[in-house]
Amino acid sequence: MTTTNFTTLTDLASRALGGSVSTANDELFAQRENLIKPDAPLFDPADFGHKGKVYDGWETRRRRDEGGHDWAIVRLGSPGIVHGVVVDTAHFTGNYPPIVSVEAASIEGYPSIEDVLKADWHTIVDKSPAAGDTANTYAVADRHRWTHVRLSIYPDGGVARFRVHGQVVQDPRFLAGTVDLLAAENGARLTDCSDAFYSSPANIILPGRARNMGEGWENSRRRNGGNDFAVFALASPGAPRHVEVDTSYYVGNAPGWIRLSAIDSRRRHITDPTAWSEILPRTAVQPDTRHRFLLNESDAYTHLRLDVYPDGGLSRLRLFGELDAEALDAADIAWKSSELQSVSSAV
Repeated sequence: MTTTNFTTLTDLASRALGGSVSTANDELFAQRENLIKPDAPLFDPADFGHKGKVYDGWETRRRRDEGGHDWAIVRLGSPGIVHGVVVDTAHFTGNYPPIVSVEAASIEGYPSIEDVLKADWHTIVDKSPAAGDTANTYAVADRHRWTHVRLSIYPDGGVARFRVHGQVVQDPRFLAGTVDLLAAENGARLTDCSDAFYSSPANIILPGRARNMGEGWENSRRRNGGNDFAVFALASPGAPRHVEVDTSYYVGNAPGWIRLSAIDSRRRHITDPTAWSEILPRTAVQPDTRHRFLLNESDAYTHLRLDVYPDGGLSRLRLFGELDAEALDAADIAWKSSELQSVSSAV
């Protein structure tokens, strides 16, 4: 996967997915938690505090020792394989780190900070140059599964956002029974959409309820006929049982109708329009409402297509069902094959 392409994958570090900045060695000027905020960094040239200029990012003090460096550790929202990282130094022009590196660890359970610091760390991005006021991208070749990443900056400075793009690899023990096949935290992801003018449909498969309209999918107003759509790869192939369509906060711009169709790409090619099966016919939906619809499906599918008519936004979309035997076996293989041989354990 190229540097350009990996940024389309799920941000495993994002606060929206459940990520957390566990600790940092210094955050005198700007707090570490800003690193994984899902929104773009802001900048107010007139905003100064007692410690100096206020930045929407993580910023450490100026180092006076020789050879030292600063770091921050992020617990990923879901374990996964990292395909690339973005070290965004937006608005940091005279105080950005000229060199960065990234290390990763795989730690079972829910470790304390002390256990995280003692874990076996592996370099996934060697020391590399970084530019100021730039979304610096670094591809990652290692295909092991990680739970934590450490951003190291040399010698000090500020970073606005840290994105860790990759593929969720979910523990198969948590995929047994009825699960949300469309949850990003289980490995589902957006693969195509007609319009993401205001916000991406990738938002509607994130954990939790949306807190406002900005946390869902909002397309532009359609003026030329047709309708908008979004296509998702499911976390694992499964048979859907019921769907939740949530238009909360979409009061004047919810769709009038929605339609769901699905395909098993293990059996048919996803580009064949005749291979898609309608699992929910065109159905009217209401503004600012959480809808639930039962599905009468016995077949398993790998992808879901959401059509909205003629346009309009959703805050969340859930697809509950069970993995088939083939998918459960594949999930088990993916989990074991991505495991580092020496995995740290929380005490």
